[in-house]
Amino acid sequence: MHIQEWLESVPAVAVYLMVAGVIGLESLGIPLPGEIVLVSATLLAASQDHINPYVLGVCAVAGAIVGDSIGYLIGRKGGKPLLEWLGRKFPKHFGAHHVATAERAFTKWGMWAVFIGRFIALLRIFAGPLAGVLKMPYWKFLIANVLGGIIWAGGTVALIYTVGKVAEEWIGKFSYLGLVAAVLFGVGSFVVMRIKAKKAQAKADRESAGQPVAESVAAE
Repeated sequence: MHIQEWLESVPAVAVYLMVAGVIGLESLGIPLPGEIVLVSATLLAASQDHINPYVLGVCAVAGAIVGDSIGYLIGRKGGKPLLEWLGRKFPKHFGAHHVATAERAFTKWGMWAVFIGRFIALLRIFAGPLAGVLKMPYWKFLIANVLGGIIWAGGTVALIYTVGKVAEEWIGKFSYLGLVAAVLFGVGSFVVMRIKAKKAQAKADRESAGQPVAESVAAE
C-alpha cells in the first residue's frame, strides 16, 4: 500500500484519542513525548482532509486540562511520599534536583508556574502533581490549568496546521518526503524544548542560589 493510501486509511478518531491520551498522561505526570505527538498529528491533519484540526485541537486541550487535574488530585492525596516514589521510578525526570527546581518555580511564581509550566518540558509533567503536593488552592490551579491548556495546545495546533498547509503547496501530496519532514519537525521541536528547559532550569538554579524553599503555596 502506498504511504498516501495508508495515511488516508488511518481513522481520524484514532488520531484524536492518541493525542488526547498521550497529552493527558504526560500532564498527569508520566514522561511522554506529548509535544511530538501533537505536532505530528497536526501536520497529518494539514495533509489529510478527514482529520479535523478543530476537533484535534479540542482533544489536545481536553487531554491537557483533564490530565493536569488528575495529576493535581493524585499529588494532593499522595503528598511528598509520591514525589519520592516517582523519584525512585523515574530518576531522570523526578530526581531530587528536578523536584527542587520545580518547587522553586512554584515558590516564586505560584499559579503562574502552572500556566508557564505548560510551555516548559521540565515543568509540564510536574505542574499538576506538584501543585497538589504543595496544596495550591484548586480554583487557582484550575484557572492556570485551563488557560495554559487552551493557549499551549490550541496555539500549537493553529500554528503547526498553518505551517503545514503552506508547506503542502511545495511538498505536494503527503509522500515519503512529507513524512520525513513531519518527523524531523517533531523531533526538532522536542530538541528545542529540551534545550529551553535546561536553560530555564539553569536560570532557576542561579536565581535561587542561597534562597530557602517555601514549604507551601497554599496561602497565595
